[in-house]
Amino acid sequence: MFVQQPIAILDSGVGGLTVAREVMRQLPRERIVYFGDTARAPYGPRDPEEVTKFTREIVDYLTQFRPKMIVIACNTATAFALEDIRARVNIPVVGVIKPGARAAIGRTLTGCIGVIGTEGTINSGAYENALREISPHVHVISEACPLFVPLVEKGNFRSFETYETIRLSIGHLRQYPMDSLILGCTHYPFLADVIQEVIGPSINLISSADETAREVSDILHVKGNLARGDELPVHQFSCSGDPLIFKSITQQWLGEQIEMIPVVWQVPQIG
Repeated sequence: MFVQQPIAILDSGVGGLTVAREVMRQLPRERIVYFGDTARAPYGPRDPEEVTKFTREIVDYLTQFRPKMIVIACNTATAFALEDIRARVNIPVVGVIKPGARAAIGRTLTGCIGVIGTEGTINSGAYENALREISPHVHVISEACPLFVPLVEKGNFRSFETYETIRLSIGHLRQYPMDSLILGCTHYPFLADVIQEVIGPSINLISSADETAREVSDILHVKGNLARGDELPVHQFSCSGDPLIFKSITQQWLGEQIEMIPVVWQVPQIG
């Protein structure tokens, strides 16, 4: 029986589920194999060499599923490891930074764009470079928010602690004349409601998820590699850390769109 090759999506944890959900919405026939490196999250404080090493290990693990494309749904891993992975595999590899930058440039009216992300992503300058590559005169305000990913990995999306953490981290950005704020970490859309509450209703929150899914669709279409048939796929989700927390967040975020396959939780130790 013919089995569709999946799209492999990887992240440092649960953040990439925001990209997976959008791929599933835009491309409902495509099968997804997802890996979240929850045991070693967050990647933001780690040095580039370590992030690249971890990303290589995850890609090596995912190749057993014979994917037709790899999506690095982690901004830090995209910043540090995208080109390395592209050089190591012979299938398309998509990151999340350039799609996010394109979406922000398309939405801004003032030309002043904020970016929040992990320390690694912000310090790399990857978003600033991607934005200025499209629009050289754009004004970019960047802020590292290292406390956000741990909130998401614990499933703490809305609480007094969450609100205070976000307020203390980004409340000062309201003084700038920006009209768009890039959520430069795929974990951050889990906190979007509180971020919007803190930053104000007039600011466009930009997630790279929908633009990344659109790029995935475009590449597969050009290559004639879109999934065929009417049968809905069964997606596989796995992680390197606590499977119970991961499974709970996955089902909460994706709802009834997936079927959890118990065997996929027994992933080998990597790294």
